[in-house]
Amino acid sequence: MLRFILKFVAVFATLASAGAVQKPIFLTLYGDNSLNISDYLQTVWHGLAMDCTVAGYLSAIPFILMTAGIWTGAGWLKITRTVYFAVASILMALTAVANLGLYGHWGFPLDMTPVFYFTSSPAAAAASATAGEAVSATIGLLIYAATLFTCLYLIDRDIRPDVSEIRGRATIVGIIMTGLLFIPIRGGFTVSTMNPGRAYFSQRTLLNHAAVNPAFSLLYSATHQADFGKMFRYLDPEASAETFRSMMTKATTPPDTIINGRPDIYLVIAESFSSHLLPVQGGEAIAVRLDSIARNGVIFDNFYASSFRTDRALPAILGAIPGQPNTSLMKYPGKSEGLPSLPRALKEAGYKLKYYYGGDINFTNMKAYLVNCGFEDIVSDRDFPMSERTGKWGAHDHLVFRHALSDAQNCNTDAPQLRVIQTSSSHEPFEVPFRSHHSTPAANAFAYADSCIGDFADSLALLSRPYVMIIVPDHWGSYPKNLTGEDERHQIPLILSGNALTGHGIHIDRYGSQTDLAATLLGQLGIDNSKFVFSRDMLSELESPFAFYTSPNTIALTDSTGTAFIDIATGNTSGDNAKTDKAKAYIQELYNYLDSL
Repeated sequence: MLRFILKFVAVFATLASAGAVQKPIFLTLYGDNSLNISDYLQTVWHGLAMDCTVAGYLSAIPFILMTAGIWTGAGWLKITRTVYFAVASILMALTAVANLGLYGHWGFPLDMTPVFYFTSSPAAAAASATAGEAVSATIGLLIYAATLFTCLYLIDRDIRPDVSEIRGRATIVGIIMTGLLFIPIRGGFTVSTMNPGRAYFSQRTLLNHAAVNPAFSLLYSATHQADFGKMFRYLDPEASAETFRSMMTKATTPPDTIINGRPDIYLVIAESFSSHLLPVQGGEAIAVRLDSIARNGVIFDNFYASSFRTDRALPAILGAIPGQPNTSLMKYPGKSEGLPSLPRALKEAGYKLKYYYGGDINFTNMKAYLVNCGFEDIVSDRDFPMSERTGKWGAHDHLVFRHALSDAQNCNTDAPQLRVIQTSSSHEPFEVPFRSHHSTPAANAFAYADSCIGDFADSLALLSRPYVMIIVPDHWGSYPKNLTGEDERHQIPLILSGNALTGHGIHIDRYGSQTDLAATLLGQLGIDNSKFVFSRDMLSELESPFAFYTSPNTIALTDSTGTAFIDIATGNTSGDNAKTDKAKAYIQELYNYLDSL
């Protein structure tokens, strides 16, 4: 029986090793003298989970055939397994060799791009390859495929147990072994499934690309295709571009100053908060601590969430990329590489970066996006003991803030800090370690998250370092549930507090959205913000301040005169024609931009 089990393990391990062995070859081919043995080992280690996912997919059929072979010596089972192993070996070899060969030309892991090129024009696709490259690729493919097939073939001997009486038990073992493949296929037990971002671990893009399994990257790309250049084609291209340019014209007058110098920045991204939780904005008395902070600091009264999901919100807040109604930039790590980001701009200006999140940092490719934004130091669920990961989304907010506060209290460098704290406890199912007088779980969860933010703000005020705390929700509000209007749901607070502010009790009524945070903050710090195409400085005298936002069904643009809506499914519009055309131009140019990345 042990020999029988070991054959299952050996097939899986061989397929996983076939992915792992590609990484040192990749680094040897494309690396330089700065790489050391630690880089090689870390690359293999961080890519291993993805290699196991590919091995899980490829092992499913042979595991089933091996289990069936317990009861019969039929030759067709052996032949089927042999043919399958041959095909799997060739496919693995093809992806490995294609990735190695194409990376030097394109600079990103294998995806559907070469498949598209080859199927559209085989001759043109092959034209760029030299004879030497073609020969090297062929030799490499043959060696890789032959080696992998030989290993699998040698493992695949007579897999029937020697004693017929234990066939029943062996069948159960085979079924269990096959079922266990679900774990590596999914990528573990966390809330996130396997995605390319799981392999990202370094500020050196080459190491991240080396860690990605090309077979998985190709499969992921094939199932997450989006032709951005053909979406939301509302206006004539020239008219769209001209309208967008007029909307995004930069102000020539200096912005109003509300921040002194270059202080530490604490950016709190508050899960699902909205203006309807703050009395200062006409809401209920639920986020009372946040309400107090707003009344004593700076609050933007006409501020809107760019989108409806966190995976759209983070690029909007950190990268000034508007939320997309039907896709997410975070699904495409290759597109976010090299894009300007607020954290990276601050890093280049001397800021030290750190990110805090109590949940699974790999969820929706979050880790890859954060790494591409410049974060090297990321705190997530794995940095908390299991006893503290009691929430649906990991460690509760008070534990995350406690971690961030400890770092703030022990900061012993003169360099300014950017600390981003992303909360999660005010997310469904709203189960928190807190009891308030509010009768609903949702209101109680928001009151808990609010208390955590308030306690953190009180503790920061005791420190001697100059700082600004910026509080912004991640996306449209989830409270109250009966909100039906897009503008109502998307309206959120943007609040600043801290000893580096020039004044207190300030209300700013200019319209803006999360994408405008980058240009506004950088403008206050005297840092160039011109690279942020979709961001405007809300503290400058803009000709036509507006906020743009989307949901799965709607595109909207709002300003002081009202809101224009576009129904995505029907194309129906509401609002004046000029504003509607602006909304159409904005979304059209956004997808042109995404297509160009």
